[in-house]
Amino acid sequence: MAPVKESDPAVVMGFCRVLCSTLSPPPQVIKRPGKMLTLRSLAEMGFSEPQAEMVYDGAKKNRCKNEAPILAGLLALGLNPTSVVKILEKCPELYTVKESQLQQRIANLRKLGLLEGSLQRVISHYPHILALPVKRVSGVSRVLKEKCRFTTQQVTDILRDSPNVVQEEHTRLEYMFQYAYFRMGCRQAEMVKAKLFQLSMEELQCRHGFLERRGLYQTPDKKGQTLVLNPLLKDFLPVSEETYLSKIAAATQEEFNVFRKLMAREQEEQQEWKHGEEEEEEEEEDEEDEEEEEEWDKSHIKQHFQNTSYNKKRKRRET
Repeated sequence: MAPVKESDPAVVMGFCRVLCSTLSPPPQVIKRPGKMLTLRSLAEMGFSEPQAEMVYDGAKKNRCKNEAPILAGLLALGLNPTSVVKILEKCPELYTVKESQLQQRIANLRKLGLLEGSLQRVISHYPHILALPVKRVSGVSRVLKEKCRFTTQQVTDILRDSPNVVQEEHTRLEYMFQYAYFRMGCRQAEMVKAKLFQLSMEELQCRHGFLERRGLYQTPDKKGQTLVLNPLLKDFLPVSEETYLSKIAAATQEEFNVFRKLMAREQEEQQEWKHGEEEEEEEEEDEEDEEEEEEWDKSHIKQHFQNTSYNKKRKRRET
């Protein structure tokens, strides 16, 4: 091999590159373990010492060892540590929500019209909305639009004012709407303004039925007319029971309690009657099925004997 001259730098650099490539090990990708949830990491997020202890204990009870994505997610929404602690106290299930699920659910709420300000208020008031799958929340929104004919903005208002609606069964939501629409003669805009879905179906029927029996409310006719001046929905639904009795029903608490018990008894009797009817229908169906089976058996046996008799005659002829 010819000696390398000092005046030939290109050859020297090329030789060094070859030498280094043969001696240097290939770069390794180092996988870092998930960051553990500690009191120190919580303090770095802005939680006070008592708050950090509460969050840490809550995470431990829900078997959350690594940093819960919900913490960073809620703080990123602009919620302060105090609000985050209250949210997690209301809904500890959020400790186990994955980061991808959290981002999808927040994005879906924004898609449904809950923008900054409204989004934070809804999550603070009803954090369970983040514990539900996107499909569940979107399904309720679709029922309100397609079955109940609320506009897109009205659905957004319902989700903002009555986020508990996402937990209701679809059939129950539709029934509640139909009761207010057909039985009480109310339109969608009035229902939204009165925050209809904040009440249970039982409470709605109770307040409406009490006014109706006292002659203070009447179902409108086909032209939308009544013989009495019905109070507005917003004046007797989203108010306290005390206000409802003193300003709208003009009745005592005792009278309302008696009516509530009577109505509960009536509903119970209706359920029993409905259950009895269903049992009778099932028995009738069973009897019809048995009769059909007997008829089929008779016809099948008859056909069998006819075929047997035909085969015997045929054999005789052949012989």
